[in-house]
Amino acid sequence: MRGQWIKEYMAAVLLIVLFSLFPVSTTASAQQFGGIDPGRVVLGFRAGFAPLTQQLSNGTSTSIGPLVNFQAMYSLNTWFLVGMMLEWERHGVSVEQSDVDLGHQDTVSVLPTMEIRPGRSGPLSPYVNMSFGVNVNSFGEDTAIRISPSNTFAWRLGWGTDYQLNKQFALNIEWAYKRNDGHTTGTGGRNNDWNASSFGFLFGGKMFF
Repeated sequence: MRGQWIKEYMAAVLLIVLFSLFPVSTTASAQQFGGIDPGRVVLGFRAGFAPLTQQLSNGTSTSIGPLVNFQAMYSLNTWFLVGMMLEWERHGVSVEQSDVDLGHQDTVSVLPTMEIRPGRSGPLSPYVNMSFGVNVNSFGEDTAIRISPSNTFAWRLGWGTDYQLNKQFALNIEWAYKRNDGHTTGTGGRNNDWNASSFGFLFGGKMFF
């Protein structure tokens, strides 16, 4: 598990370095590549759904859950933004063979975020963002079995695009992977096989100030 985390961390760092160097390594100005005006505040609200990337735990079945995301970003220049995301998702969990509902897991992710907008094409402004933070996990039981998931390190990689309706409003679509790999304690002791990492599909809007 530790080796996998190190590989993902190095890949994230490499991606940041490559995107950061791109505008510097070209002979054209940053204005040609930037997808946003500097000094703008971006507020976003998106909702959608999130399937897990794998089985939550051995012998369990997990539903595709609802996903809600709030975002606040600030553009430092024409291509680089920093800010914060707050994201919530829920998944129903049941025993796979007997189809007995165990309850549901809720995850609230607090995610300091950086975003890169390499350019724009008409009303379309594509981007990629990356977040590092914490997943605050909780479980609501439907049976006498007690399940307490750990809080985990969150790494989120998203990519999407804005469709500008005007200078103040845009429609948005985004896809993202979020790491949420931990353990549980409770009835039966500690279970290290608990991975709620997910893919998120978000749809919504943004406001620009």
